[in-house]
Amino acid sequence: MILGRFQDRRVLVTGGTSGIGRATALAFAEAGATVVFSGRSETRGAEVVAAGDGLPGSLSFIAADLTEDESSENLIEEATARLGGLDIAFNNAGFQERRAPLAEQSLETYDRVFDTNLRAVFLAMQAEIGVMLAGGGGVIVNNGSVSGVRNPNTGLALYCASKAALLSLTRSAAMEYAEQAIRINAVSPGRVETPMMMAAGVGDRAAVAATLPAKRLGTPEEVAAAVLWLASEEASFVFGHNLCIDGGFLAA
Repeated sequence: MILGRFQDRRVLVTGGTSGIGRATALAFAEAGATVVFSGRSETRGAEVVAAGDGLPGSLSFIAADLTEDESSENLIEEATARLGGLDIAFNNAGFQERRAPLAEQSLETYDRVFDTNLRAVFLAMQAEIGVMLAGGGGVIVNNGSVSGVRNPNTGLALYCASKAALLSLTRSAAMEYAEQAIRINAVSPGRVETPMMMAAGVGDRAAVAATLPAKRLGTPEEVAAAVLWLASEEASFVFGHNLCIDGGFLAA
């Protein structure tokens, strides 16, 4: 980590109370950024703020349920007011259904998966882009998944479809706003050990790790490092890219 790498950068992280979002919010603060992050749980939000105490940057929390249409716009508006603008957004909030064959998935589950993984990101991006256009540019990173590129297991058809759509949305938006100084890219984690992965019923972690060329699961901090690189000036010529952090899964 380069100290001061994101000094004076104003950052929003959605879904920042656990897993990849938490690690990324803390990493930005460690690199000097002023960070606003969102999540559903006030308790978890307070825990992340406490974990960031003493870091060079700062962290503040906004409670938000991004499956509610007005929530995304309200979040961006409040975050922008706190930050005095918006330079970087990491759209990370996501939901993965419990594993089950497609015919056994409910419409309620379908709605929750797509409302969280696609609709909420679409609404957030609309608001973020508006703020960034007014401010002269910015960077957006969306959290995809290798499951949106290639589905390794059965039982997650809804999650896979929503992430494939998100990656397509990311590429299209990147081409639309590249000339207006907004860089839009995605990261696609593979088998990264997060609460969401475990809640979906991953099974034997050692057995899953053994299927990867790296022979281990990834960490949220490794994904956070990729997000920070895409958000940095070092990636200034990267547009519409999907950076996979997958332990070699897609290469195998």
